[in-house]
Amino acid sequence: MPHAARIAVRQIVIAILLGVALLGLAPIAVAEAPYRLPAQISDDVEALNDDQHAEVQDAIDALYDSDHVRLWVAFVADFDGLGEQQWAEQTAQDSSLGNSDVLLAVATVDGSYYLSAPKAMSAVSESEWSDLRTNAIEPALREEDWAGASIATATGISDALHSASGGGVPVAGVLVALGVVVVAAGGVVVFLRRRRKATAEADATAARTVDPLDTDALAALPIPMLHERSREVLVEMDNAVRTSSEELELARGEFGDDAVRVFDTALTNAKTALAHAFTIRQQLDDAIPDPLEQQRDLLVELINNCARADRELDERVAEFDGMRDLLIDAPARLDALTQRIVEVTVRIPASESELAELATQFPASVLEPVLGNTAMARDQCDFAERSVADGRTAIALPPGKQGAAVGAIRAAEAAVAHAGELLDAVDNAAQSIRGAIAALPALIDEVRAEIATAKALATGETNGDTGLAQSRVSAESALARAETSCEGNPLGVYSQLLRADVELDRAIATAQDRARAAARVQRQLDQTVGAAASQIAAATDFISTRRGAVNAQARTRLAEGQRRLDEARRLAATEPEEALEHARAATELGSRALLSAQADVEHWESSRQPVGGGPDVGAVLGGVLIDSILRGGFAGGSPGRRYGSGGHARMGSPGSFGGAGSSRRIGGGGRF
Repeated sequence: MPHAARIAVRQIVIAILLGVALLGLAPIAVAEAPYRLPAQISDDVEALNDDQHAEVQDAIDALYDSDHVRLWVAFVADFDGLGEQQWAEQTAQDSSLGNSDVLLAVATVDGSYYLSAPKAMSAVSESEWSDLRTNAIEPALREEDWAGASIATATGISDALHSASGGGVPVAGVLVALGVVVVAAGGVVVFLRRRRKATAEADATAARTVDPLDTDALAALPIPMLHERSREVLVEMDNAVRTSSEELELARGEFGDDAVRVFDTALTNAKTALAHAFTIRQQLDDAIPDPLEQQRDLLVELINNCARADRELDERVAEFDGMRDLLIDAPARLDALTQRIVEVTVRIPASESELAELATQFPASVLEPVLGNTAMARDQCDFAERSVADGRTAIALPPGKQGAAVGAIRAAEAAVAHAGELLDAVDNAAQSIRGAIAALPALIDEVRAEIATAKALATGETNGDTGLAQSRVSAESALARAETSCEGNPLGVYSQLLRADVELDRAIATAQDRARAAARVQRQLDQTVGAAASQIAAATDFISTRRGAVNAQARTRLAEGQRRLDEARRLAATEPEEALEHARAATELGSRALLSAQADVEHWESSRQPVGGGPDVGAVLGGVLIDSILRGGFAGGSPGRRYGSGGHARMGSPGSFGGAGSSRRIGGGGRF
């Protein structure tokens, strides 16, 4: 067949495959270093769904059935910093690929691939390999049609091999078929693009429903979706910062720097977060991509930081709008403030009388917290009156110059509110003082009892608990003051003692929880150490009395179990939780040692039955006599069976002091 015809045939097949491979985007996984391929399709990045995986496998099987060529396909995120050729050739070498093996390696994130074929496959020319890469594999990969690229590779190799063997197709028929398929393929490509666009839009909508402050939910999104969402967030945040900056400058000119200071701080924080987000986006857009997990962390950080800054701006919106409303309603607010100042001012004489009455009942030290309240309230009312006057002056100015009224109104509101609180404290002083005096004895008793409890705990399981010790010292100090200076300042003493009581109560609860946990661990440790000791003892006894048949594995587990048991006992007093882990391990090892030893003995006994027991078998099993039937010594001798006269097994001498060579014991085995 002419070369042009062969190319046309392959293009028909490729176009048909493109038409039927309606594929979506594949999830992305981490990069892989070159490795030994476990199967002919290696897809850790989940580029193929189940149906696509089956289609590719069918194409691979068909290639082998028809041409005895094995196609290997490996999908990875990127080539781990290596060139595509170096990665593919190293993987081919690690996988022991031979003269009938072709490898297609695709880095789905990095956007690179390599088709590695053996030079011995001379039936396919270099131009045919190039044609396969250029006209079949690369177009499919550009559309992220991973399955289509794989199937096109298998089909293209088969076509090239068949064309080399002399098969033919009429050129005219090829051209007609090609024209029909090209038209159909064009429609399929349009459909694929529309479907991918719809899928991307649906994914973006889903990503927008995720709370940007929920880092776990963000981290669960696919990385392509995170990339798209991060770009949207950057644009939204940049627009918000620009708009907020413009609005803030207008407010600054109208109300002054002091009035907009809190908004200025929020905007500065937002600008800082936005700058950091742009830095992250630039890093992600660099030519060399970051590892996928690092990309995920950076994207989550970008979205999360922008969301926090956005929320901080949003939290100031009501206050910002209120600042403008404050100016609009300024005359009415100033009138209401004047009325409020009058109401508070007329309360001052009554509070002064109440304070004088209290002075006849309690010493000055008791009333010290409220002695200056009435004078301070009068000062605050005077300040509020001046602020109201300043506000009225400001609102009389032309529009655009009335901003000072906002600060004056806020200052007057704060001052008159503070004055009312000062007078409330005087009015409540008598009740508060009498209540403290009445409640103090019961509180003293309660704190004494808690101090005793804390001391008892300190001598037990929680010895060395600094938090409990500090709380106890604070409570003892507060108790001493309550017992010696109660009459001088009962309200202050009561407040201090109550605070110490709360802290000590919390520390005791924490210490008791720890004590209960420690006691529980100790109980478990005692029980587990006992169980481990029993298990180790049982295994030890069994192995010692049957050591003639027990091999190394059971002995090794027993030795390690004994070591873990000794370690558990050593750590029991100082590190009970670690000791408990050792005890659990010792129990398990003792059990495994016993089971292994029992299996050895069963095997030994079954191997004796065809030969016959003999009078000394029990001595051999117990290790009294050295087993010459199954074992030999380090110093020489055959590890096989050795027989004396009459065909009976000959036993060695009793074991004695010395090494393994002197007892002639080695490991070995025969048929079983």
